[in-house]
Amino acid sequence: MDNPSKITEGGVEYSLGKFDGKSVLYDFDKILIYLDAKGKLLFGKQFRIYDEDTIIIRKLCHYFIKDKENCLKDDIDPDKGILLSGPVGCGKTTLMKLLRYIVPMQRPYEMIPCRNVAFSFNHLGFKTIEEFGNTKFYCFDDLGVEPAGRFYGKDLNVMGEVLLSRYELYLQTKKKTKTHATTNLNAEELEERYGNRVRSRMRELFNLIAFDKGAGDKRN
Repeated sequence: MDNPSKITEGGVEYSLGKFDGKSVLYDFDKILIYLDAKGKLLFGKQFRIYDEDTIIIRKLCHYFIKDKENCLKDDIDPDKGILLSGPVGCGKTTLMKLLRYIVPMQRPYEMIPCRNVAFSFNHLGFKTIEEFGNTKFYCFDDLGVEPAGRFYGKDLNVMGEVLLSRYELYLQTKKKTKTHATTNLNAEELEERYGNRVRSRMRELFNLIAFDKGAGDKRN
């Protein structure tokens, strides 16, 4: 069996912890070293891990490595997906793109901008909703700021419908199908955007992990 605690990037081997042949005892400091290196490869040399983000990153790591004890402490349900919320530019999308690499043995999820889903609906109609109602794992990026959907004069809250489909799928597959999302909106704004029914399904679909409202824009 491959050793999931070691990952090679650009000819350099990184250790994420110790592997005893059955499971990995992860070391958060080592994970941070790997994430910093992988982040630079993916996003450029300007990428760095910010000290103020380590609490969020630690929670996300507990979730992805399925650390049940710490998930319980963080009030995270490993069966649900992640809804990562925070102000514009705080690094939500970057982290969701990056964190999946620490668990190469797990099934990966695809990052999909919500605006692309809305544009796809405007072009293809309800086929788009069906397309995302499949058993692939997705992370829907920038939830809540996508344009409204319109197909042959019919308006639709496209992402609301997609989330309802993903929720049905989550139940049908006995919580095996993961859906993640990032958003700039808070709970009240999400409810205003998608309505109470979708919001209540989101509570069952997602663990909410939130950046501080005052988190700075890292794109400057």
